[in-house]
This record gives sequence, structure tokens and C-alpha cells, in this order.
Amino acid sequence: MTAQITPFKIDVPQADLDDLQARLERTRFAPAVPGDSWEYGTPESYLRDMVEQWKSYDWRATEARINEHAGHVTEIDGQRIHFLHVRSEVEGATPLLLAHTYPGSIIDFLDMIGPLVDPVAHGGRAEDAFHVVVPSMPGFGWSTPVVDTGWTMKRVAAAYDVLMRRLGYDAYGVHGSDGGAMVGRELAVLNPEGFLGAHVLHLFSFPSGDPSEFEGFGPEEYAALEHMQWFQSVGGYNSMNGTRPQTVAAGLADSPVAVLAYSELFESFGNGTSLVTPEQVLAQATLYWLTNTYGSAARYHYEEQHSGAEQVVSQGRIGVAVFKDDFQTIRSLAERDNANIQHWSRFPSGGHFAAMEVPQDVVGDLRAFFA
Repeated sequence: MTAQITPFKIDVPQADLDDLQARLERTRFAPAVPGDSWEYGTPESYLRDMVEQWKSYDWRATEARINEHAGHVTEIDGQRIHFLHVRSEVEGATPLLLAHTYPGSIIDFLDMIGPLVDPVAHGGRAEDAFHVVVPSMPGFGWSTPVVDTGWTMKRVAAAYDVLMRRLGYDAYGVHGSDGGAMVGRELAVLNPEGFLGAHVLHLFSFPSGDPSEFEGFGPEEYAALEHMQWFQSVGGYNSMNGTRPQTVAAGLADSPVAVLAYSELFESFGNGTSLVTPEQVLAQATLYWLTNTYGSAARYHYEEQHSGAEQVVSQGRIGVAVFKDDFQTIRSLAERDNANIQHWSRFPSGGHFAAMEVPQDVVGDLRAFFA
């Protein structure tokens, strides 16, 4: 292992962008299902419209926006880790690691970095300031190539703890959604010295089969169960990623439109309620395409399902923010699995990708939790 931290600037070769453009021009679309709705998966009409927008999408503008923040790479546990590190000018700012989603990336947090690092300029107080670290999970973005198997969320959490110590932070917190929320919870389980807490948008706690767990359930809890059942009915990617990730990776590595279609969670998770913009979807799809990382990102489902890990109760400090059109964490089940939930908030709008949809609400809740 090397403790060296090397500056890293994203500079995609123009030939790669030209190749993407040529592939988009040659797209062969699958025949539409009669009615062409989301019921069967990503509609042909949606893809045709998005491909037209993709042809004029300006990756260089997104690249420049990412490069506004200091990027670095380092090696941890034998794996190259890419990350952004943005320090606040406010003395005593709270160190915070932002753990991205699947199928997201460091792009998830571009609208949050400024308000977190410089709160006064964004309607906050100086004491709300954070030093921000945004890593690409191994297998995502520029944290590649993946050098071995076995990268579970637990292993990522341990690597992130090393990263924060390497950057000189003896105490820090973490925020995450989706896969990032799982990493955040694993850090709460690890609960290293100086850990300030995990602020997550989800705690994936499900009924165990014990009928007593349903005692006291009301309309809110039963609505959450219905949402779980709905998502299970449309979450075929979970099964594919969890059993045959390399099979689907072949198509995703060869077709940008396959990447776009397989990124349907940005549009479909909230069953028609997503606030993610087409430009945000295209930014994410372009990053995945240019880094050829959808296959390695998909492996996390396989690694988690085959890890053999036993469920343990977290003792670390946790805060939960539940957004209206997202997975609805059931509090009683979450408290069964997490013994130290100290913060719980609900928001009337926003969904699975709240950091992109309603970043100001996520920032406000982070300020409240880590105050």
C-alpha cells in the first residue's frame, strides 16, 4: 500500500467523445412494446428523445465543472481510489464524506459542494461549514480498474475510513443514499474512533417474518410496504446484477444506449415522480460510458449477495432523511437493526436521487444532523 496522494484532473480523450457520437448516430432501437409505456422497461420513445439530446450534450462543460474541485487518486487496499477533496475556509469546519448512489457517481453531489463548503454564500451560517470528500467507489468512475473481487459495502467503508485518516481527519461524518447509504451504515457498524455519524436517506430494514413486527403499523408503514413490493416487481436489475453481472456488462460496454436504458432508475424509481433532469441523466450516463464502468459497478449486487455476511446491529450514530417519492424506511424496523438513530426527518418532495433533485433540502438536513 502506498500513502501517496496524487493530483488528478479529468481529461477525456477527444477520440472517445467522437466515438460516442458515432455510436449514437448508428443507434439501432429495439421495437417498442404496444403502448410504449414504462411498464415493460425503458420505452423506445424515451430513448429516441434522449439520444437526440445526447448528440448535442456537452461533456466538456460537465468535465470542467467537476475539475473546479481538486481531484486526487490514492491507493487503498490495493485499489486505486479517485476522489474530490474540497476544504472550507471556515476554521473548525466538519469533515464530511459524501458516498454516491448506484447508478450514480460523484456527479450526484455537484450541486451540494458549494453550499456545504461555503454556507454563508448560500444562505447558511459559518458554523454550518464542512470540509467535503467525494470518492468514486471502487469500480465506479475513475476508481478503476478493479484489481480484485470481494468489494462489498463493508470493504468500501473500511477503505473510506483509511482515506479520511490519510487526509488528516481524526473525526468525520458520512452522508449517503442507496449504495452510499449502505456504506454509511457499514461505517456506523465499524464506528471508528472519532466517527461523528452517518446521515443516510435509507436504512434497508425489512420484515423478518415475526408477526409482532407489524404491531403498531399504521397507514404510513403499510404504504411503505406497498412501495417495497412495487419496487421488487420492477427491480429486475437487482437479479441480473446479483447473479450475472458480467453478462449484462458485455452489452453495457458496447452500446451507449444500453447504458442509458439500464440507467432507468433515474426516471423510474419514483414511478413517474422523478425530479432528475434529462441533463443530469445524460451526465451520469456519459460518465459511465466514458469510463466503461457499468459492469464493475453492477458487481456490487453480486458481491453483497454472495458475501455470506451476518446481519449485525449498528451501534454508531445515525440520522435518517426520508423523501416523499423514495424508498420509505420503516422506523420501527430500522430501530430493530440500528441502536443509535438520533435524527429522523421527512420531506414532502424529492425522491431516490434527492442530492440531485432537492439538494437544498439534503444540505439543510446535513446541517441539522451534524450541528
